[in-house]
Amino acid sequence: MSSMMLSEARNAPERIAGQLTRNAEPLAEFGQWLRRRDPRGVVTVARGSSDHAASYFAYLCMQSRGIPVASLPPSLTTLARAPWKLDGQLALAISQSGQSPDLIETQKALAAGGAQTLALVNTPRSPLGEASDREIPLYAGEERSVAATKSYLATLSACAQLLGHWNGDRELLVALEALPERLRVAAGQDWSSAIAALRDADRLMVVGRGAGLAVAQEAALKFKETCAIQAEPFSGAEVKHGPMALIGPGYPVLVFAPPGPEQAGLLELAEWLRSVGARVLLAADDGIAARELTLADAGHAALQSLSVIQSFYVMAAGLAAARGGDPDQPRHLKKVTRTR
Repeated sequence: MSSMMLSEARNAPERIAGQLTRNAEPLAEFGQWLRRRDPRGVVTVARGSSDHAASYFAYLCMQSRGIPVASLPPSLTTLARAPWKLDGQLALAISQSGQSPDLIETQKALAAGGAQTLALVNTPRSPLGEASDREIPLYAGEERSVAATKSYLATLSACAQLLGHWNGDRELLVALEALPERLRVAAGQDWSSAIAALRDADRLMVVGRGAGLAVAQEAALKFKETCAIQAEPFSGAEVKHGPMALIGPGYPVLVFAPPGPEQAGLLELAEWLRSVGARVLLAADDGIAARELTLADAGHAALQSLSVIQSFYVMAAGLAAARGGDPDQPRHLKKVTRTR
């Protein structure tokens, strides 16, 4: 069964190719500005899939820049009226529509508190963009399915390109040039075994680590909204700190273990999960014999998360259909959410 979700997920590589070209100059200029200003910290403002993308940015920014990055609850502005003091910091707001009042009000308050503000928005000249010092369009194109796919991937690539220019990281910028083709390969991976394993599931755990935790969070959300499965995301480092009590015979666990420093620990965790009877679906590169799902190489450690979620989205659209649902019209949900 075809769906807008599936079509839009498969369209992501093409959209990202255009985005990387169109944003190269403005992000190069902004990267130079950031190097001159040298922000002492970053705060992010987002909800849902956009907040998961902010988590990806936060991990890579802290890893490469050594400065703290914190996700701010908009209610601290809209309800608690926190007295922000953010001189010398960057405020990054992320949104598909740029229309949610709580994000707009928060971005204005952070600017009034001294922050330099940037918005990553899929709808150019949005109210959120207008409330920010700078707006960088995501260029994902119109997304008609309620479940965000290509806009999430486009946000991750924009974050990577921003950090590449901020850090003067030529290796990452070169890898981004090849990313669209690598994502096409990722979209073609056969994850049908996951559909068979999860067709009748009512709950599961999704595990990632490092920058990969952001895509575990995103995958868990997609399981909920498109497949009506109660899915919970955890860091591989946290599973044995309480969540392990959930694991029983046959309990499904999806483990994202792409190449990188986190992989060894995730493989060890997958082995332990199998030893206690969990139904493990291990997603790893083709050098890992114990994998159930194959990951395509994204070409750079910072980009592996994009390959993971690209393959996942295609599978999730198929799983939703296999469970008799419509991934384009999740129950109770709308495309644009306006919170206050």
